[in-house]
Amino acid sequence: MNETDGAAAESGRGHAAASDRLLARVIREESARIVAALTGWLGSLDLAEEAVAEAIEEAVRQWRTRGVPANPGGWLTQAARHNALDRLRREKRYREKLALLADPAEAAPLTGEPDERLPLLFGCCHPAISPDAQLALTLRAICGLTTAQIARATLAPESTVAQRIVRAKRKIGATGIPLRIPEGSERAARLDIVLTVISVMYSEAHLVAGGDAAADRDLADDAVWLARVVAHELPREAEAQGLLALLLFHRAREGARAVDGELILLADQDRARWDRRLIAEAQAVLETAAKLRRPGRWQLHAAIAACHSDTRDGGDTDWLQVLTLYDMLLAYDRSPVVRLNRAVALAEVDGPQAALDEVDALGRALTGYHLWHAVRARMLRHLGRRDEAMAEDLRALELTANDAERRLLAARVDR
Repeated sequence: MNETDGAAAESGRGHAAASDRLLARVIREESARIVAALTGWLGSLDLAEEAVAEAIEEAVRQWRTRGVPANPGGWLTQAARHNALDRLRREKRYREKLALLADPAEAAPLTGEPDERLPLLFGCCHPAISPDAQLALTLRAICGLTTAQIARATLAPESTVAQRIVRAKRKIGATGIPLRIPEGSERAARLDIVLTVISVMYSEAHLVAGGDAAADRDLADDAVWLARVVAHELPREAEAQGLLALLLFHRAREGARAVDGELILLADQDRARWDRRLIAEAQAVLETAAKLRRPGRWQLHAAIAACHSDTRDGGDTDWLQVLTLYDMLLAYDRSPVVRLNRAVALAEVDGPQAALDEVDALGRALTGYHLWHAVRARMLRHLGRRDEAMAEDLRALELTANDAERRLLAARVDR
């Protein structure tokens, strides 16, 4: 290969990378809205998602060779529309829907206010769908996460996640689940899983396999944005306000959590790097939630985060208050991960042995979770059981795919 050919090849690779980055941004911003709109008109989430997925595949191929179109979002929208038309032409039972889609002048535009995702969000969280399938489907259809990402976020095998998504789609198609924001008591049955989905979405931004400590800012920002939308659309729902406050507290600490690609634990973070504007907003939102006088788990999670936000340094934390809030949280959420986090606070109040007893009780549920092993190692180390602590750190190292976490754990092993 001569120099000219090499330069051309390098230019081609750079062009492909640029188009792929732009496509990733367009997918985050537009795909869920297109899926939501097509689902509403077609009555089939499965068909809508397949049409959009095909459009994304076409974009990867064509944008790399022909260049990025002037209106990438519009291009993706039209490609998805055409794919839906092609599929509808092969299915005669959709002739009426075909006529609607074939005439854009008669159809409502696919673009519009971002909060049009909410009806689809609540539809995916219908009580006719199992809770695990609700979460998997919503993360896929609304948030655009891959099966592998959902598996990591939910601590489930990829094959199980894939099966849940397929079953959930079939359930929506077979039962005609409506895509709308429910009212009254019906809403309460689904709001918590909706908020859980947004929380998992935010957490997934920090679990990039092979990545450093920096979060996927686009995914994290999308989660905060979606929390804002839900809180704005449902202002009387205290838990919606609570989740927004929680994510704002977390987002405010991002500048101190990841420094030069390295993970800095909360106790060691430089508080001067925290975003005080976001903290003030989070505190105001949490106060708004408290005034509604309907406590719940997301408000308690946010209250715990607020305790940390008030500290000048790691040694200034009011651990008794944190533990008390965790004890209150157990009335709403006794999940193993919450109990593991409570054990960390318990260690600061009652010592490492009491905490280790609590951690050991969670072994059956969390043996495949790297942070369970990391927390257990911490307690063992405080008790002087260094060999056992090293074994737990090595197991945690095996279970995490994030490079920054691996470096942090490896440093402990090397001490």
